[in-house]
Amino acid sequence: MLLLQALLLLLALPSHAQDVTTEGPGVLLPMPKGACAGWMAGIPGHPGHNGTPGRDGRDGTPGEKGEKGDAGLVGPKGDTGEIGVTGAEGPRGFPGTPGRKGEPGEGAFVYRSAFSVGLETRVTIPNVPIRFTKIFYNQQNHYDGTTGKFHCNIPGLYYFSYHITVYMKDVKVSLFKKDKAMLFTYDQYQDKNVDQASGSVLLHLEVGDQVWLQVYGDGDHNGVYADNVNDSTFTGFLLYYDTN
Repeated sequence: MLLLQALLLLLALPSHAQDVTTEGPGVLLPMPKGACAGWMAGIPGHPGHNGTPGRDGRDGTPGEKGEKGDAGLVGPKGDTGEIGVTGAEGPRGFPGTPGRKGEPGEGAFVYRSAFSVGLETRVTIPNVPIRFTKIFYNQQNHYDGTTGKFHCNIPGLYYFSYHITVYMKDVKVSLFKKDKAMLFTYDQYQDKNVDQASGSVLLHLEVGDQVWLQVYGDGDHNGVYADNVNDSTFTGFLLYYDTN
């Protein structure tokens, strides 16, 4: 062991060539101050303390973009914002699909009152209702063929008209409502000719009112005529019924 330590000390001694340094060719420099020939190196000392940290280095180049992370938890609902300004009207949309068929509604009641009758024989009696016994239409039976009078069963506005064939005598007929003449028609007979006379009127009737046609005056104006090729007719029907 001692022998090994001696060998190590010999190897640690500097050679003579190392004691002198040259500054240039042929110039010798003296040994450093404090150096002594034949010195022996001591045992290595303990490691020194760490030095103070150096300054921060420069920022490195940015790295590659990492992968997208997982979605975070849903945050709490925020407060309702203020109402914004109304935007411009958009384009018209396409028609929607038809809706379902509705339930059947209640049917509106239709008020009907009408008649159309004709004369079958010549009239000879004046100042009484003319009995038109040829029935063209009288479904509601509001016209009475036995009296020649129309009986109002539905209050409202009615239209009445008559068309008279005149033969052999002059004709003067009148339309009556409740024993009052409302309309007159006169026609003068021309010898050997068949003539025509007609009239029409709108009347408002109440329930129970009666309307009829009759020859007016004496028997000199009863030329109302009818046969198988000439007709005298009387017609009436409801236009509007009273809603009140």
